[in-house]
Amino acid sequence: MNSPLWTRDEIAAATGARIGSGFVQATGASIDTRTLEPGDLYFAIKGDVHDGHDFVTAALEKGASTAIVSEEKAPEFAGSDRLIVVPDVLDAMRQLGRAARARTNARIVAVTGSVGKTGTKEAMRAALSRQGATHASVASYNNHWGVPLTLARMPRETEFGVFEIGMNHAHEILPLAGMVRPHVAVITTVEPVHIEFFPSLWGIADAKGEIFSGLESGGTAVINRDNPYFERMRAHAYASAAGRVITFGEHEAADIRANRIIVKPDHSVVDATIFGKPLTYRIGTAGRHHTLNSLSVLAASHALGADIALVALSFAELKPPVGRGERTMLSVGEGEALLIDESYNANPASMRAALANLGAVELERGARRIAVLGDMKELGETGPRLHAELAEAVHANGIDQVFAAGALMQNLVDALPKSLVAAHAQSSADLVDAVCAAVRPGDAVTVKGSLSMKMALVVKALKERYGASATAHALKG
Repeated sequence: MNSPLWTRDEIAAATGARIGSGFVQATGASIDTRTLEPGDLYFAIKGDVHDGHDFVTAALEKGASTAIVSEEKAPEFAGSDRLIVVPDVLDAMRQLGRAARARTNARIVAVTGSVGKTGTKEAMRAALSRQGATHASVASYNNHWGVPLTLARMPRETEFGVFEIGMNHAHEILPLAGMVRPHVAVITTVEPVHIEFFPSLWGIADAKGEIFSGLESGGTAVINRDNPYFERMRAHAYASAAGRVITFGEHEAADIRANRIIVKPDHSVVDATIFGKPLTYRIGTAGRHHTLNSLSVLAASHALGADIALVALSFAELKPPVGRGERTMLSVGEGEALLIDESYNANPASMRAALANLGAVELERGARRIAVLGDMKELGETGPRLHAELAEAVHANGIDQVFAAGALMQNLVDALPKSLVAAHAQSSADLVDAVCAAVRPGDAVTVKGSLSMKMALVVKALKERYGASATAHALKG
């Protein structure tokens, strides 16, 4: 039986907190009463929208072990003996995170990158779970509260830890990498994501390179050899405590190299060379970007001392999560249509990847490829140009109809022949009826846009109108 996640003495030692007499040993940690489990520590952190202190009573009623509250708010709960009182709740969570990192003997990997962080993290979690007790970030918990929460949740028995680290601005990764202190740090790629907050792509490369600052002495930096900013990222690695750099990609000089990539409608196959040795494997998801991310997983797993053959075998079981490539069959008329849900978020690189995946779907005669696209945000002055340039990917991948949502998508609409533009509206909600009415048996539909565009509304409407069945493994090809 595993030991408790946190004891009274451990919390006191890490935070110096005042702990109520009703405290019981904690089995988990949470900041959200909607997902809180009995036995969880409840951190009443203050977010952009809600103050967690407003939900302390609900957390305790739901079975929280204890609620961690600020000195300022503690008098509001004077009748409870299940409180941990600290000067600042978020700082206390950071302190517990650092304590969790200090007590573990786990091998730790941290992942960042403009695109592919979450998918790479999930592939790494699945692969390493076959070889030892693995703890990883939930969803996209990669920011100033997500990283310390993930650390604070890490059991002392963990053998492998997988952490996703994100940023919108320079110097945000620096303190998070210092908290995680990885043995291996991965940069998936550098692309014009959040470019609104940077003077150039060089700035993004530098911000991503901050992850190497947290490396344990002699650790390993894993870098995309194909990226134009490879040398910049490698310079950051050499300036850190890294003892080794491993490269991945299709470049002939890459240590982990894809020699051939075959993309099928619902899976991919890779012929690779791993430090000079051949390896062929299957990935249970479609798309070149998934295959390239798999190379980084192999590189990191090798650096962690994992069995590479078992890692490669695990890729066959990967399935895309909701909003990130999930495939669903819709019952349309007397036939079916394929829905590819890419609605979680979007940037120029991931948008092109989604269009390429749609282009790879093999259709029956007369069926169409339909792209429902929403604005890509945080692109600054380059936004109009980057939206217009998507026209090239639309043509290259044989897209038959485009539904566009948002003011920036007007630039794509203007760059396309009128025959390809089915509709343009200011919001995703305004497109719902038109998209649902347009779908015919045999069609393939991809939905993608930045999170704020709420493109998931289109996905939800399609599923509700036409029903949804198991993922599409019965496609031709």
